[in-house]
Amino acid sequence: MTKVAITGAAGNLGGLLAQEMKELDITLNLLIHKKDVSSNLKGQKNISVFNIDLSDSETLSSSLENVDVIVHFAGILFKANPEKFLPTTNTQYFKNLLDIAVKKQVKRIILISFPHVEGKSTPENPAKGVLTGSPESMHAKTRLEEEILLFEYGEKYNFEPVSLRVGMVYGQGILMIDAAQWFARHYILGVWKKPTYIHLISKTDFVDATIAATLKPNIRGIYHIGDEGIQTLQQFLDQITTYKGNHKPWRMPVWMIMAAARTFELHSAIFGTQSPLTVDFIKIGMVSYYGDTKRMRKELLPNLKYPTYLDGMELFGKP
Repeated sequence: MTKVAITGAAGNLGGLLAQEMKELDITLNLLIHKKDVSSNLKGQKNISVFNIDLSDSETLSSSLENVDVIVHFAGILFKANPEKFLPTTNTQYFKNLLDIAVKKQVKRIILISFPHVEGKSTPENPAKGVLTGSPESMHAKTRLEEEILLFEYGEKYNFEPVSLRVGMVYGQGILMIDAAQWFARHYILGVWKKPTYIHLISKTDFVDATIAATLKPNIRGIYHIGDEGIQTLQQFLDQITTYKGNHKPWRMPVWMIMAAARTFELHSAIFGTQSPLTVDFIKIGMVSYYGDTKRMRKELLPNLKYPTYLDGMELFGKP
């Protein structure tokens, strides 16, 4: 029986994957840090929960015993001054995970990444799956560093390295989507004026593609995970907020959005709370991104349940 370890299993996307994998004929090791997994993931014969700390490699040892595949989600996002901690919490912590995975002879390691690591890309010039990008934001820079580490280790230690460059996952229960709807409901959602292409994927198709990457044989390399739709961030937000009966986002000057991000970060730094918006989020968000999904469609998910977000509006819940 295949044994799969999910890091960040109590997080938004990691938890979503764990919920969908729990009924499969596999063994699941759910790796958490401070936040616990949902109660329905406990007490099952095929599921074990491990409290680990990626800053301390030794805490990983038992959680990776006899593991075949690791799916790595863990990371810190909603916190002030990400430029200061991401080189550690992304790059160094991932290296810690790789070091123990190699010792435990894990056969496949999947990194959940995103198209932004190649810098700006568009439907006419999509990201191709290379490691030579020059992204601006710290989130993208450090994730690219993780990808480079992954493939260097994979070549050196002969395991299957996989990077899933995932577009924006949408649907009810996805934190960023729910947050946008909350802001729109309170008439305070804003977006910059310049059209920005985004590549989307429904939460259903995201999970199906990730499960395929986890369990299908001979999977390795970079896969862009996205649907067939072509749209801008502005179009997407207008449509989903209108669908839910909320106010469409205001078109704002960038300086105003940056000011809001700095205010959130200051509050986060002073009071130790989460920051739903940071300057680095704005930097990464303002860059168009779109990936070439040919490999995904050929090797992972030939048929999408929701080819575009307009086909998947039901996933946002009832209007």
